[in-house]
Amino acid sequence: KTRNEMINNIQCFAFYFVVFALIQIFVLNNIHFLRIATPFLYLYFILKLPVGTSRSLVVFFSFLMGLVIDLFANTPRMHAAACTLVGFLRAPLINVMMGNELPEGVYPSFKVFGYGGFFRFSLFITILHHVALFSIESLTFFDPLFMLLRIVASAALTVLVIFIVEAFNIESHRIDG
Repeated sequence: KTRNEMINNIQCFAFYFVVFALIQIFVLNNIHFLRIATPFLYLYFILKLPVGTSRSLVVFFSFLMGLVIDLFANTPRMHAAACTLVGFLRAPLINVMMGNELPEGVYPSFKVFGYGGFFRFSLFITILHHVALFSIESLTFFDPLFMLLRIVASAALTVLVIFIVEAFNIESHRIDG
């Protein structure tokens, strides 16, 4: 890649980081559908990091996103821990789900993974994140059915919002070449 492309990618991801963090902090953290489900759109930032990005960078940016959310949501290190776990497991999950044939630098999307592949990838990352987050939040399995309901409802809402954003993401539909 040329220097200009690299700078452009860094600027684009910095923009996405800020936008998704702000949307989560000021809009989505205030949505509690039926007092059970909250969408966590900031996961989209972690999902969309390029395939082949070093694991340490993915973990770092995942942790940083979680930390920013924690600072504004008054949830000390809960989102940071859940995001760090997801960032750590992201690359092996891509390899298991999509194989090693993906070229480095492609962005997970409908176009690259296919609709079913992107759905499975998004759902698995979201469920991992939500299980970690809600387990840390409750620090108990006292009411496992309620926790399971929160995980399933929030995961469904999160994946729905991610799919809506992905459907409107022009970069995911652009034909290279």
